[in-house]
Order: sequence, then C-alpha cells, then structure tokens
Amino acid sequence: MSQLPRASDLGLVGCHVCRLVCRDVKSEDATCPRCGSALHRRKANSYARTWALLIAAFFFYVPANLLPIMRTVSLGDVDDNTIMSGIIELWVKGSPDLAVIVFTASIIVPMLKFVALALLLVSSQQGSRWGLRQRSKLYRLVEFIGYWSMLDVFVVALLTALVQFGFFSQVEPLPGVVFFGLTVVITMIASMTFDPRLIWDGRDFDD
Repeated sequence: MSQLPRASDLGLVGCHVCRLVCRDVKSEDATCPRCGSALHRRKANSYARTWALLIAAFFFYVPANLLPIMRTVSLGDVDDNTIMSGIIELWVKGSPDLAVIVFTASIIVPMLKFVALALLLVSSQQGSRWGLRQRSKLYRLVEFIGYWSMLDVFVVALLTALVQFGFFSQVEPLPGVVFFGLTVVITMIASMTFDPRLIWDGRDFDD
C-alpha cells in the first residue's frame, strides 16, 4: 500500500497560530491570509532551541532540589526544607495527601518531561521510524502534563490553609522556589518549541 501524500507534497502549509491550511508559496515573507502570521513549514531551529531550553531547565532543576524550597515553623521548631525533605515533613506532620501532590508536581512531572523531550529529540534527529504514533502520543502527553505545572500554585494555597488551621505556625518560601519556578517555565517553553512533525519527517526537515 502506497503512503499517503504529505502536506508538503500537495503544496500546503498550516498556520501555527490559527491553524488555517494555506498554499505554500515558498517565500520567506509569506503570511497567513487569515491572521497575518508568518508561514513556515517547520518551526525554525526546533532542535537547537528545544535542546538549549531543556539543558537550561535541567541546570535550574539541580539547585531547585538542593537548595531549601520552604521554611516551616511549628511549635517553635524551625525547619528549612528541600523538595524531598519538605515532602517527608508534610507526610510526618499528618498531611500525606499534600505530600503526594507536592511529590507529583515537583519530582514526577519535571523528570517525566525531561526524559520524554530528550527521547523525542534524539529519536527525531536520528530519523528513527520506530513508534511514530506512540511518540506523537508521548508529545501530546508532555503538552498535557505541562498544564499540571500549575499544581504548585495549588500547593502554596494549601500550605496557606494549613497555616490558618494551625498545622504550621508559619510557612516561608526560600530560594529553591525560584529555581523550581524557572524549571517549570523553561520546560513548558521547550515543549512549545519542539515541532512534533519532525517525528514523522526525520532529520532533514528541521528548517
């Protein structure tokens, strides 16, 4: 069975903003007739930009785990906690549900995004034909879990509630929060700069 033609074979290009399918005029200054955005067959320098952002996010993720992320004060006991020690602290203080939420948002989600994006980048750059549909679904999963980065805002709200109800006398954010926030933002941008169509095209269609 012959392969179905691709958009490039039919002289078509999709707008990245409004998703309108347009005729590919093959001009550097071509714009979408609907929204006026620049048209290009693939996101420019997708591999280089995504790799740079992913590596930067990983470098920020290291101090996010090593530096204290919050200070809890309870009955005169002051503790500066990293992400993991904070999770343990929440569990010991009788908040296992909150500990699971923090562990999911702060450990599982970032690591899953690092591994998934690295896998997509390496396999696409090598022109691998392995698991094309599965890798496309993996990219959609990365996009989906990116929305759950807002869990950290929810965690802060819960910690504030715990203070009000007397579980903690005081909760203060520490420098680790800044690095973790940068990690979240940069990984979200990295997933946006990766062009999932490269999964199907291989290494020759990065521009």
